[in-house]
Amino acid sequence: MRIPAHSVCTAIRDDIVAGVYERGGRLTEEVLARRYGVSRVPVREALRTLEAEGFVVTRRHAGACVAEPTEQEAADLLEMRMLLEPLGAARAAQRRTEAHLKVLRGLVRLGQERARRGGSEDLRALGGWFHETLAQASGSPSLTSMLTQLRHKIAWMYTVEAPVSPAESWTEHGAIVDAVARGDAERARALTTLHAERATSAHRLRFSAAADRVRTSQHAVNISGPRH
Repeated sequence: MRIPAHSVCTAIRDDIVAGVYERGGRLTEEVLARRYGVSRVPVREALRTLEAEGFVVTRRHAGACVAEPTEQEAADLLEMRMLLEPLGAARAAQRRTEAHLKVLRGLVRLGQERARRGGSEDLRALGGWFHETLAQASGSPSLTSMLTQLRHKIAWMYTVEAPVSPAESWTEHGAIVDAVARGDAERARALTTLHAERATSAHRLRFSAAADRVRTSQHAVNISGPRH
């Protein structure tokens, strides 16, 4: 697979989030360069960026490895999103453009239509685009970047149960857009806070301390077991 050098960071991050690379697994520059069809230079730069973002750690004698976040670190991410998404919505009510509103309203219409038909995968992608656009409407590149990183890391650490009533979730999206369109920052903040609280309750950790103990034990058995 050959990709542009500037896209190497995105490709590695996406593969980490998708579980292509195990938590704690080594990330060798030579292997990554061969996988993505680039030289080792953009791979090295990508690993530095991903380390700054918290997806990669550098270990003595092992080099770059996929990070192994704790349960507390994972919980902190959800709490940070609970604080930042309402702030982003409030800023969007003050700074949004007509172009932002057009996209947000289009996503709400499409989401409501798909919710009536069913199809959780489409709805999950639409929900991601909705929140990305809402963050961009805040007019704050720093806040948008932080929220984007949070979404990537949360998607890596958690699975999300489909909402019992997808239509209700998209009704909430529509109400947030209405508040943003009216320029009502406090209403947008309050609605987004409620929406984020409901969404958080559907998140389930992909890993746990118990699972990690089992995984470590299995590796130990495999290493020390007899060879045939």
